[in-house]
Amino acid sequence: MSASLALGTYRIPGEELAAAARRAAGSPSAWIDTAPNYCQGRAHRLLAPVLADHPRLHVATKAGFLTSACARAARAVGAIPTAEVRHSIAPEFVRWQTARSRTELGRNRLDAMLLHNPEHRRQDKQDLARELRAAFAGLEEAASAAEVAAYGVATWNGFTHNAFTVPQLDRLAREAAGGPNHHLRVLQLPVSLVMDTHLDEALVGHGPITQATDRGWEVQASAPLHGGELLTLATPEIADLLTPGASVAAACLAATASCPGLGKVLLATSRAAHWDDALTVTGAPAIPPATLRTVLDVLAAPL
Repeated sequence: MSASLALGTYRIPGEELAAAARRAAGSPSAWIDTAPNYCQGRAHRLLAPVLADHPRLHVATKAGFLTSACARAARAVGAIPTAEVRHSIAPEFVRWQTARSRTELGRNRLDAMLLHNPEHRRQDKQDLARELRAAFAGLEEAASAAEVAAYGVATWNGFTHNAFTVPQLDRLAREAAGGPNHHLRVLQLPVSLVMDTHLDEALVGHGPITQATDRGWEVQASAPLHGGELLTLATPEIADLLTPGASVAAACLAATASCPGLGKVLLATSRAAHWDDALTVTGAPAIPPATLRTVLDVLAAPL
């Protein structure tokens, strides 16, 4: 079974965001992923009217990167030490950002709050672990207060750079919650035919995707088309091998959606035709692992 399609909002222009979100509201997953720094800091405010019109539309946002305006506001209430801070997962900032996001999005409870690229801290692993544990403790408080349904980590290279592991994140969440019943339930990481490490691992039952799904967490794939780069790297022949008759974009998306263990694929598109094509391929049966393995081998072969 393929992963379901969800809307990623990172690369969608602000003037096109509301229309894209309304399309996502009609999809089976009805899930939007965003962040307060997207659309030059306007993403939350642009999404709020759509969320008001579609109360069953799920929304996940993040805490980590700050725009200049956000940094000034956080500094004014003591959530960060100086207005020059551009990234933080400190618990006081995460609490502040959670409350601010709920207000901006018009939701009493967020479906997920993700720590945004915590590996960006670029510090000693033990220091990062302490920061993660403290942030998780704050998010456990938010979950207990019904302000968030779940929390998690959205990472770009945290696993490939060995900044943390799934077992470590699980352990830190258990420590933060004071027991095994924590609310760390979402993991977001890049999965594509370009950034194929996690796909490759999942095909043989290893790596963070398998480890997270074994714990009952939902795993979401970001950048499934690698910012559009796959459209020039993949060929029609590869597309036909993956999904006969599909476009290169749709076939590459289907490959990511077929990764074992994935729950959602986050696609950032404002074009109705692209969204409809993506719904079609993600609603189809998963591509067999043997076919995915063949395609990965072809793409890895020297020219």
